Amino acid sequence: MNLKKVNAIIRCEALEKVERKLQDMGVRGVTVSQVKGFGEYANTYTRNWLVTHARIEIFTEEIQADAIAEAIIEAAHTGVSGDGMVAILPVDKLLRIRTKRNACADEL
Repeated sequence: MNLKKVNAIIRCEALEKVERKLQDMGVRGVTVSQVKGFGEYANTYTRNWLVTHARIEIFTEEIQADAIAEAIIEAAHTGVSGDGMVAILPVDKLLRIRTKRNACADEL
């Protein structure tokens, strides 16, 4: 089984909508964390240019990665600078700490 990691950085306001969309798709595992940073859009009118966003990380089978990325984009899109980005990364190995086994041998 080939695995991918879908990594998305989105507006915090879009998080609930994205979570619902992923649940409706049957995505079985999601990690969400609060992050700060700036990219193309930086609020240069404040002392601190950093903007708070939500980071979503999902390990999934290769065949589902594009659909998950598209769902995140669809749910988080506003058309305004600062909407975020989605990356799909290869996963060489995924190990489950509890079982001390390759997670590919287990079900994701």
